[in-house]
Amino acid sequence: MGVRVEPSSKEAVAELIRDEELDTQDPLRHLMDLEDGGILKLSFSHDLAGVPRPLEITLAVDASPGCGGIAWPAGQILATYLVQRGSDCLRKKNVLELGAGTGLVGLVAGHLPESRVWITDQEPILPIMQKNVQMNRLTENVFVAKLDWCVVPAPPTFRFLDYFSGAFRRLFQYPNQDIILAADCVYFEPAFPLLVETLDELSGTSTEILFCYKKRRKADKRFFNMLKKRFRWEEVMDDPNREFYNKEAITLMRLFKR
Repeated sequence: MGVRVEPSSKEAVAELIRDEELDTQDPLRHLMDLEDGGILKLSFSHDLAGVPRPLEITLAVDASPGCGGIAWPAGQILATYLVQRGSDCLRKKNVLELGAGTGLVGLVAGHLPESRVWITDQEPILPIMQKNVQMNRLTENVFVAKLDWCVVPAPPTFRFLDYFSGAFRRLFQYPNQDIILAADCVYFEPAFPLLVETLDELSGTSTEILFCYKKRRKADKRFFNMLKKRFRWEEVMDDPNREFYNKEAITLMRLFKR
């Protein structure tokens, strides 16, 4: 199924990229520009059956717990790509988002038919993610979970903390997730080995990993030197927006476990 990419989608991505440049100077700037007490609204145009048109996401953003509480361009690029892939791309799939922050990518994934999504991050970010799941009415199939990178229990069962109930719940078998999503997770050099190890622990050879990355510094090369020992990758070539965001040093990749 083809998906129409509206000019407004590209304009929205461009605006977020411009915002990111200012955010590096002042991470709190977003809060001064937002209306309704730090609420951001995003809209995704599409022709998909069984998905609201347009697909509208409401996000609470808050820079106080760190940069994870802000919406970044790589997240919108990955979310837009999921919509472009069509209604069936996540059907009956277990989807895990790493470093979800506001949860934008996972919330979009949760709107696609018959998906089951876990959005994960560190403890301080969980209240923001919980609020966003509730505001978008996705509590039936999008779950908030604490996941510190590389703090992964041993096989055979992987257990998340369900933030809604406050109790441990067995959600799915370790480590074969169907799809892992990660957007803008390469930003803190001491966490590079933890991210690589976590990707390795959570994935199997059949896991699809979509990884959206913005090049910011030379040190990022160290991350990819670590990553290539466990994974190979290729750039996603079927995204009609690829040429546009590549100019802003953003790349969407698909990782394959070795």
